[in-house]
Amino acid sequence: MKKILLLGITLLSFFGYTQTIALQSFATGFSSPVEIAHAGDSRLFVVQKGGLIRILNSNGTINATPFLNLSSLISSGGERGLLGLAFHPNYATNGFFFVNYTNTAGNTVIARYSVNSGNPNIANTTGTILMTINQPYTNHNGGSIKFGSDGFLYIGMGDGGSGGDPQGYSQNLSLTNSNVVSNPSRIYLGKMLRIDVNTTAPGLNYGFPSTNPYVNEAGKQEIWAIGLRNPWKFSFNRLNGDLWIADVGQNAFEELNRIQSPLPNTGINFGWKCYEGNETYNTTGCAAASTMTFPFYQYPFYSNGTCSITGGYVYTGSSYPNLQNKYVFGDYCDNRIRVIDNNGVLVTSAVFSGNDFASFGEDHLGELYAAGLSSGTIFKIVDTSLANSDFEKSGFSLFPNPSKESFTIKSSDENLATKIDLFDLTGKLLLTKKLENNPENTIATTLLSKGMYLVTLETKNGTSYTTKLIIE
Repeated sequence: MKKILLLGITLLSFFGYTQTIALQSFATGFSSPVEIAHAGDSRLFVVQKGGLIRILNSNGTINATPFLNLSSLISSGGERGLLGLAFHPNYATNGFFFVNYTNTAGNTVIARYSVNSGNPNIANTTGTILMTINQPYTNHNGGSIKFGSDGFLYIGMGDGGSGGDPQGYSQNLSLTNSNVVSNPSRIYLGKMLRIDVNTTAPGLNYGFPSTNPYVNEAGKQEIWAIGLRNPWKFSFNRLNGDLWIADVGQNAFEELNRIQSPLPNTGINFGWKCYEGNETYNTTGCAAASTMTFPFYQYPFYSNGTCSITGGYVYTGSSYPNLQNKYVFGDYCDNRIRVIDNNGVLVTSAVFSGNDFASFGEDHLGELYAAGLSSGTIFKIVDTSLANSDFEKSGFSLFPNPSKESFTIKSSDENLATKIDLFDLTGKLLLTKKLENNPENTIATTLLSKGMYLVTLETKNGTSYTTKLIIE
């Protein structure tokens, strides 16, 4: 059963205005959710680190039967597990989807599966392995896989683990490197890979995009960018194709990278381990700094409890205009949500304790969700900017907000409200009432469920003003 819980917090920007974000509890009962994806329809697919993919319906119910169970194929201790899911752009016609998991030997596997032809809520249990990448340590597995607007599958690979990239995998492009010779697939560590899942190269179950920067160099044709430490979540802006990568730092900075579309094909170097964020880490043998791509934004490690950035999405939905074109992300350790605009202006929430945000998700309409690893809860991200500027500037106020049993509308003597309409977020009219000819009117809410609503006032000259109301 869908449960509504609104946790209101205020976000303060550097320009002095306020935004408010809330988390609406959408569904509970998941075990270590680490990814949320959609297949082009209203369902959400929630990836559990232990190996299950479960379907979360638009009404908040969870299908009893998992979409896919890979628990027998994976190792899930520490940072290992079933970590990534991406549906083919033509999933509606070909039924293909792709997963990223660490197998029982601890190595990264990229595999293709397909939906059951007779039941859209069940996947076929036999898959095709595309890539297996040897992992030298148990951490820094990356995990995200996403399709870009170019139709290619992008794969974010961590540097192999331990600390400080001791074998220098992130900057290494040499197959003759002593750490790579016996395990050639380690050339992919610390890289962003890009493959073509619609073609096949000789001996492989995938092909190479002809525009990949190393496509003519055997053994590294898949590499699109280098210099990543542990890209724990990346995403594409579904409207303009921009790529956002959250790269977990070593012990000084967490970094956020933004690559604007059209994406370059010249071989990006994000700098690790030469640089951690904008700061020098170990530049021995490194290329010139001018050849590196430095972060769009960074913040200090262990600043107010931070320790591990969790990448999110640019909000492209229609419900919350104040969030449009802003990137929403978090930090695994401090249970806060962050919103940053295209100018690098950041706002940071108060703490949503007990969640450990391990993933964010986007539905087919561009609305956003957050997954609490510890709580097992999927939250819908809500902008509770309670009053638009016209509402306040025109002399109206609504209080208390949030409300429990009633709320009061106050208007100025010069601009009296004559009627109130109350809608739910789907646009359904729930209440309409003519108002008394005085500056204050109180409306009972005891018959309304907890949640968020839209309140529209009409004045005697026919002008309308809208604001938002939370009922607890």
